[in-house]
Amino acid sequence: MHEKHMCHALALGRRGLGKTWPNPAVGCVVVKDGHIVGRGWTQPSGRPHAEVVALNQAGSKACGADVYVTLEPCAHVGHTPPCASTLIKAKVARVFVALGDPDLRVNGQGLAMLREAGIEVFTDLCAQEARFDHQGFLLRVTQNRPMLTLKMASSWDGRIATKTGESQWITGPQARRFVHAMRSNHDAVLVGAGTVRADDPLLNVRDLGVDHQPVRVVLSKDLDIPSKGRLAQSAKQSPLWVVCAENIDESKKRLWQDIGAQVVSVPLKGHRIDLHAALRALSGQGLTRIFCEGGGELAASLLKERLVDRLVQFSAGMALGAEARPSLGAMEVDALSCAPRFDLLHSMPVGKDLLSTWVARS
Repeated sequence: MHEKHMCHALALGRRGLGKTWPNPAVGCVVVKDGHIVGRGWTQPSGRPHAEVVALNQAGSKACGADVYVTLEPCAHVGHTPPCASTLIKAKVARVFVALGDPDLRVNGQGLAMLREAGIEVFTDLCAQEARFDHQGFLLRVTQNRPMLTLKMASSWDGRIATKTGESQWITGPQARRFVHAMRSNHDAVLVGAGTVRADDPLLNVRDLGVDHQPVRVVLSKDLDIPSKGRLAQSAKQSPLWVVCAENIDESKKRLWQDIGAQVVSVPLKGHRIDLHAALRALSGQGLTRIFCEGGGELAASLLKERLVDRLVQFSAGMALGAEARPSLGAMEVDALSCAPRFDLLHSMPVGKDLLSTWVARS
């Protein structure tokens, strides 16, 4: 039953993915005499926290109850009192925690506060599942970068367009709708300048009835993307960030700032944007989960730099041949031992296409 309740809390927490950054998307369940009396998840923009939502729902029934929470309750005073103090005030009996919080403002202090108050604390319940769900937050705290999911959609033989450039559509409508759902549970959608120039995308979530939009991030060293394209035209409706070289002309920055975009300047590595620096900068702005939709050159560069944590591949039952455009740019892999490796998490059909999800091999 303990695992069942924690799995419930994890499922609740996933409802907040993409909406709570920079805070983690936590889930919480309150159980009294075998019955669920309160449940909650971190609300959009990160407040109120999951524990507060669940305890408010439980009311007086929280006294003597068991609480299942997917991340260590916070111990520091921020915009709200510490969740550990709130649990103590509610007089809960036991707290089951999936994972400790490595944030130096917490990092065991929340658990210590609970124990000092006489509350029984149990840890590492469904820890592996919680680590997967909280990966973006954990990476931001421990490595100063967000978790990055790379999405690829190609023909069966790994091509993204014919030799003439025709690409719409290789995968079917169900796969494309699935991609919108994936966008919605990430903080940001990332593409390179070449994709913007070639496709004039919107990069937002459509036709799902969501009430939030991910940040749209474009890597453009020289800010040489269309200032009258669909991204620019919608910059004041949905957030748009443009990452450019730090030595770019100030007039170009002002142009995009006037359009409504946030300009993030980072150093170069050779003649290209330093991807490690770019992700550090985006992490510094609060992003924890990024969904990259290419194109091929950016995807290859991220793979080469070992910055891809999850790989999502949609494969269509279509063959385009060697003369068609490959899904990846050059990676300079001379030996198999040098290639980035991923382990298959799961695969399933989506409409007439096949979705495979892979995780980076540690």
